[in-house]
Amino acid sequence: MVSIADIRKEYQLRSLTEKDMHADPFQQFHQWWNEALHAKIEEVNAMTLCTSTADGTPSARILLLKGLSEEGFVFFTNYQSAKGQEMEANPRVALVFFWKEVERQVRVKGIAQRLPGKENDEYFQSRPEGSRIGAWASPQSQVIPDRNWLEENKKKYQNQFADKPVSRPPHWGGYVVIPSVVEFWQGRPNRLHDRIVYYRNEESWKMSRLAP
Repeated sequence: MVSIADIRKEYQLRSLTEKDMHADPFQQFHQWWNEALHAKIEEVNAMTLCTSTADGTPSARILLLKGLSEEGFVFFTNYQSAKGQEMEANPRVALVFFWKEVERQVRVKGIAQRLPGKENDEYFQSRPEGSRIGAWASPQSQVIPDRNWLEENKKKYQNQFADKPVSRPPHWGGYVVIPSVVEFWQGRPNRLHDRIVYYRNEESWKMSRLAP
């Protein structure tokens, strides 16, 4: 049996210097995003979202980035889910992208704000019909009797929308995470990784290097 403590990887693909970085973290993220796409990373838009309750109890899960606006990072969910309720109570959140194929990580801290109804409707209608039905059928994060209950609820909504478009549920929509801190991490040998962080300073950004 392999010891957990003995599992390790030596990072050595690239380096990261301040002179290579854009002054704006959004431009830097777009550059890394395009390079990650080129590397054909499976589910490149997968990210960890960390939320917390009003009293500070944290919770994290993987979900998918669905857009990059001028303000920040966009995703969609059920407002009544655990994460939705936590963001209503405490909008301070964190995101983490980890692209192991290019030995890179991006960390984001910021404020989650709901998107306006029009943007929610446009994205919802772009989803496959099964996913739209699922948004109605699943009371996300709530206790349900069993899998059969969920399947029956799905059939109920399939019948309800059999002869008309599947509209967006009022409890479903998007958030944009407006960042105040964005950190870019590049794996390096001997755990001496490169970490460049941007801090929002009023309308501008300040760049610093962090010890690994």
